[in-house]
Amino acid sequence: MNSQSQAQAQLINNAALNFKPAALDGWNSRGTATLSEQILPFSIQVVQDPEELADAVRIRHDAYARHLPELAQKLVMAEAADFAPGTIVFLARAKLDGSPMGTARIQTNDFAPLPLETSVELPARFQGRRLAEVNRLGVQNGHIGRAVKIALVKALFEYCAANGFEFATLVARHPIDRQYSQLMFEDVFPEIGMIPMSHCANLPHRVMSFEIATGEERWSAANHPLLGYFRHTRHPDINIEAPVTGPMLEQLCVQRSKQIEPALRWA
Repeated sequence: MNSQSQAQAQLINNAALNFKPAALDGWNSRGTATLSEQILPFSIQVVQDPEELADAVRIRHDAYARHLPELAQKLVMAEAADFAPGTIVFLARAKLDGSPMGTARIQTNDFAPLPLETSVELPARFQGRRLAEVNRLGVQNGHIGRAVKIALVKALFEYCAANGFEFATLVARHPIDRQYSQLMFEDVFPEIGMIPMSHCANLPHRVMSFEIATGEERWSAANHPLLGYFRHTRHPDINIEAPVTGPMLEQLCVQRSKQIEPALRWA
């Protein structure tokens, strides 16, 4: 990893996860700020075929196996949610050898309620709003994994902003919830805190949200250490275009029905 990437990774150690822009006014207006450019040792793009999905599944499984081995056993295969309308899956790959390094999934409420809404009813301020839920974020273990995580979260929120989603939402276990708090995610239920989530094996999670349009304003006011990374740095290796969404990916898998089992099941 070059010195610039090492410096960014150190910021991650001191602060937390990540973000960035595209279509909501408050989020996309950078004023007169000049964007610098940073080249990453990995690339991020939306999964477009069964082989890429298989790589995302493997990284997902490995990440969950380190912390929730029982749940990881259920993540050996692609999930139905990966093929749902309004869903995309991001995959990070090393430039050196093409190996998968991280993944994350976005599910939106354009076609159905968010997954977290099977466990809780969101407050009135979220009703009728375009929402996206970030889940199944997993990265390679170690120092480089933290750099991949921050870039993935940046990709996730750039996608939200570019496509007009007003809030990014998630559920987070302790102590991972602290990383999102450091990014200025807010508790949806501050008076309750941790809530057992039925769609997450009844494990306690914090339900959190981030208002996209006010992101830069709030980070600037807080003098956030990753503001420059999220808002004033262009990363050409992060591609948020989504030519293939859940149902299209499923069709590709069906077209290769004879290969789908070995393609998606790696263990």
